[in-house]
Amino acid sequence: MASTAPLHVTLPGGRRVDVRLGAHLIHTDQPVSNGGEDSAPSPFDLFLASIGACAGIFVQGFCAARNLPTGGVVIEEQPHFDEAGVLRAVDLLVRLPPDFPERYRDAVVKVVEQCSVKRAIAAQPDFSVRVAPAA
Repeated sequence: MASTAPLHVTLPGGRRVDVRLGAHLIHTDQPVSNGGEDSAPSPFDLFLASIGACAGIFVQGFCAARNLPTGGVVIEEQPHFDEAGVLRAVDLLVRLPPDFPERYRDAVVKVVEQCSVKRAIAAQPDFSVRVAPAA
């Protein structure tokens, strides 16, 4: 389960935005073409990466529970955008090594379907935005 602690977002300068999440500091930036320095992934790239990383965690957990090696497992993620640049689909291709047991191949698809990031997107959470004075 993800943390329910608040994330703290700061603006260190330029087009960079940092996010403090517990003990972790996540840096983001915009590409040069969008006025940034491309010193870190963009927030949207991190969003896309979280989908693939979540799928990877679920596959890793599935393999660990069955004592299956994960060497050679690769997940390829392909986002698809419409003409307005809106994300419309994400394809995940799980490449398994040739010696991966055939009996688990369909189960790997089912476990990736359980990815919590994918489920959160599918749930279409509500967002609210407020303004308050700085502390």
